[in-house]
Order: sequence, then structure tokens, then C-alpha cells
Amino acid sequence: MSVGVIYKYYEDKNSLFLACVHFGLEALTDLLSQVISHEDDFELCVKKIVNTVIQTSIDGSEINRMYNTISSREANIFAKELANEIEGVSAKVYKGLFEKAQKEEKWIKNADPAYFAFFFDSILMMIQFSYGCDYYHERLKLYCGEDAFENNEKMADQLTKFLLNAMKN
Repeated sequence: MSVGVIYKYYEDKNSLFLACVHFGLEALTDLLSQVISHEDDFELCVKKIVNTVIQTSIDGSEINRMYNTISSREANIFAKELANEIEGVSAKVYKGLFEKAQKEEKWIKNADPAYFAFFFDSILMMIQFSYGCDYYHERLKLYCGEDAFENNEKMADQLTKFLLNAMKN
């Protein structure tokens, strides 16, 4: 795409960047809504979220690299705005999921759903970065072995077990 074409549709490179971010945000919102919309089984819902994160990390590694850029100092001018927009979606969904599970006594009774939503999302974010960013890719291989990315089902299974065991009553 030529620079002229970009400036035909966008005022500047920041406008293009924000348009790309909003595209990814819409995709995230749609995916999370689909994953939890009809799910009453907490454990199955966590498993679906993990599988969705891994699959979208494989399919959309360029979006994960952009997300990594957003969270770095390079995108400092957008930090507050983008954190509220992007993280607001998953924070609301995960906090709601944990509050519901807590009410149904399927979850740690004395835990704060907001904190657990943050911890849950932070772990998922590291998986996303592991699939999309070279540094985190190598980091995961260091811990889990050179063949860690060859068996995504094992990755999903082990991560789901870790998360669910951390949240047991």
C-alpha cells in the first residue's frame, strides 16, 4: 500500500494505527461475546476462552504484535485511552464471569473477582505474546521445550488446568 493511499483514507499514521486497534477491538469484543454468551458451565467457559486465545493468537499474530506495541513506551501517547478501550472489554467480561461463578459457589469464596480477572487476563496476554512476539516465543520454548508450539491442544489443556486449579474452592 502506498503512502498516498494511506493518506487518502487516514489523516496521519496515528489515525491509521488507531483504526487498526479499533478493528482488533471489535474482533475481541465479538469473540468474547460468542465464547461466554450461552455458557453456564464455568470450567467449560474457561476452557473455551483459553482455546480461543490460543487460536486467535495463531491466526492473528500481527494483531498481537500491535497489542505488544500498544503496551510499550512506543505508543505512550495512547496508553490511557487504549487501556480503557481495550482492557475495558475483557475486564468487564472476566469480572462478570468470576462474579457469576462466585455466586454459584463454583469459585473461591473470599477472592475479589476484579483482581482475579486481572490475573486471568495477564496470563492470557502472556500466551498471546508468546505466539506473536519473538522474545516471548523464545521465552515459552525455554520453559516448555523447543516443541511447545507443536501441540496447541496440550498448551490449552495445561493452561486450562493451571487456571482452574488456581480458582478452585
